Amino acid sequence: MISIAGMPVDPAALASEWRLNSVQRETVDRMARAGEVFDYPNAELLRYELRLRNQIVVSSLQLFRSGLAFATFEETRCNERFWVRTDYGGCMLRPEVPPSIAIEDIFRNGHAYAFECATAMVIILYHAVLQTIRRPDFDQLFRGILLYDWRYDQDLRLTTEQTRTFLPGDILYFENPEYRLDEPEWQGENAVDLGNGRYFGHGIGVETAEGILHHLNGKRRPGATRRAQLLSQATRPGFAYLAAFEDTGGIRFMSGSTETEAGKIRAEIGSAVWEL
Repeated sequence: MISIAGMPVDPAALASEWRLNSVQRETVDRMARAGEVFDYPNAELLRYELRLRNQIVVSSLQLFRSGLAFATFEETRCNERFWVRTDYGGCMLRPEVPPSIAIEDIFRNGHAYAFECATAMVIILYHAVLQTIRRPDFDQLFRGILLYDWRYDQDLRLTTEQTRTFLPGDILYFENPEYRLDEPEWQGENAVDLGNGRYFGHGIGVETAEGILHHLNGKRRPGATRRAQLLSQATRPGFAYLAAFEDTGGIRFMSGSTETEAGKIRAEIGSAVWEL
């Protein structure tokens, strides 16, 4: 159920009035069908959440197409013009570099970078937030970025909630409890819910839930008895906090995406097509 200022909201009316795209319509439909209440003090906060969720999906597909390689921490690499590689496999933002420029470089020059799946999720979140808030605010909030595993700037305000109500833009975790000990990178897969039954996990790509589970089950150690599973949790940024910095001057599009009528992005992965 969706509630704004204590009043229930009809998702169909919302989709029509706000001209929501397919990702946003799926989001409000899932919210409306959920057993929990998604309550907002005002319409602006819900609008921003829908905008950021959509952008997380867009940024995920852009990162998938960027040429970014999958690597363990030992094999991490980054563009040293913007980042300093640490001894433990992280990438620290150079102090003289605006964080907005450094994050965008990953999407423009992905071939110069290699990360494991958790770091890729944080990069997607930084990029999506950059597309929805004012650039000077982004550069102020996210100074001193370290790209390493689930290390993130506290201004993302990430929370991991126990839930089975998964929404487009959520980051989910597929656990592989009996992974091969010589391949610890396959102990699980962080993945963005893209909507339409698809997920993006760096290292696996765009897949269904069944496809990700099949991949992880193939990485179990000999004699394993427990199969991979999707955990009942979702990691989400602090939508209400970030909304205070929203750039209301229009959505920015990066090269590599296709802008169509009414400001939509058309993305094609194999036979699957998204209009965002």
